[in-house]
Amino acid sequence: MKNLKRRVSVIICIMLAFMLVSCNLKKEENKEAQKNIKITDSYGKELTFEKAPERIISLSPGATETIYALNKENTLVGRSDFDDYPAAVSKVKSVGGVKDPSIEKITELKPDLVIGGAHFSKDIVKKLEDLGIKVAVLYGAEDLDGAYKNIMDISTILGVTEKGQTMVDGMKKKVESVENKVKSLNKPKVYYVVDFGKADFTAGGDTFIGKMIEKAGGENIAKDTKGWNYSFERIVENKPEMIILSDKYNTKKNFLAADKYKDLAAVKGNKIYEIDDNMLLRQGPRQADGLEALAKLIHPEAFK
Repeated sequence: MKNLKRRVSVIICIMLAFMLVSCNLKKEENKEAQKNIKITDSYGKELTFEKAPERIISLSPGATETIYALNKENTLVGRSDFDDYPAAVSKVKSVGGVKDPSIEKITELKPDLVIGGAHFSKDIVKKLEDLGIKVAVLYGAEDLDGAYKNIMDISTILGVTEKGQTMVDGMKKKVESVENKVKSLNKPKVYYVVDFGKADFTAGGDTFIGKMIEKAGGENIAKDTKGWNYSFERIVENKPEMIILSDKYNTKKNFLAADKYKDLAAVKGNKIYEIDDNMLLRQGPRQADGLEALAKLIHPEAFK
């Protein structure tokens, strides 16, 4: 009996020793990985990090949302005036706009990384780099692949690549689910309002929103147009069956108050719908949700 107990004790000791060695090896691997964090930003710059940044200023609302979604908001010390999601970000100090933030406010926060978006000023990038501040400028691609890349770059920088991949995989799964639900349905003609009044602006076929309308099972009436300009005459000519606009700034109320649009069939039939356009415009983890929200407006019957 004593020999049996001794053997069991020896086996347990061996197992514990093996587990300890394995844990130490994993720790060393993680340390080594942290020393070799590399990404290439939209300027083609290769950025190397010896360790994950601990003081980040995000001047891209999409990047800010990604940082929160990765549960790394403790690294965020500064943001832009436009960052408003999630609500908790309001407690983070703002350093100005997304294009031309305050250099003084940025330096006061002593960041080890500044993340900029597609509209970030090259002049500001140079000034920050001249001050020894590392800057990563994200991609502004007009497709979901751009969002996926930005999420992976941010998760890589923060040392949570697996979380980033899980997030991207979840987005891809949702996008595929939405497309499958609407692919066999008729495509109503959709007019997306970007701006209106004396001149009209919509999402052309080469824009992200224009492409999302098609993915969501609609026919973008401006699909053959590039950019944002669109004449009122073409709106009338293409007879949109539904109109989608931002849920902010009283856009719907003001649009309906404009006599110019009152004779459109979509207006007469009350086929005007609001959407949180930030989910569509910000390249980040909510863009798949934005596609689903858009599809639910265009094809509510597919989601019952």
